[in-house]
Amino acid sequence: MQIRGAQKQDLSSILQLYAQPGMDNGVFLDIATAEAIFARMAHYPSYRLFVVETEDAIVGSYALLIMDNLAHLGTPSAIVEDVVVHPQWQGQGIGKHMMAHAMDLARKARCYKLMLSSNAKREAAHAFYESLGFARHGYSFRMDLVN
Repeated sequence: MQIRGAQKQDLSSILQLYAQPGMDNGVFLDIATAEAIFARMAHYPSYRLFVVETEDAIVGSYALLIMDNLAHLGTPSAIVEDVVVHPQWQGQGIGKHMMAHAMDLARKARCYKLMLSSNAKREAAHAFYESLGFARHGYSFRMDLVN
């Protein structure tokens, strides 16, 4: 099993992962739209999409954004987004492996913190993140901008 940067040919597998309940609930982008978005993402200097690959399948994915910062004496911060593991591979250490990968990249970028958000209903996910050393911190606020 290896973690690597996502490539265009991975998109259909990534979209299938996103279709899980709790992510996009069985709905996903068409491949042409996904390819156009992926091409735009390639121009974001500090945003990367990663996949976890076994010998024959992509079984997990996450995104990492490292943000430069004028506050905190110019120390960057990082955000993990869109963490997903194929249901048949959950509980086998893939999420832990992805988070260790994200933490390593954030440390190498000298980030002062690594953040993520998780739906309030996902108590098992909260316990997982806490087991990795993440702490509940403050409040998360959200405003939906699209119906």
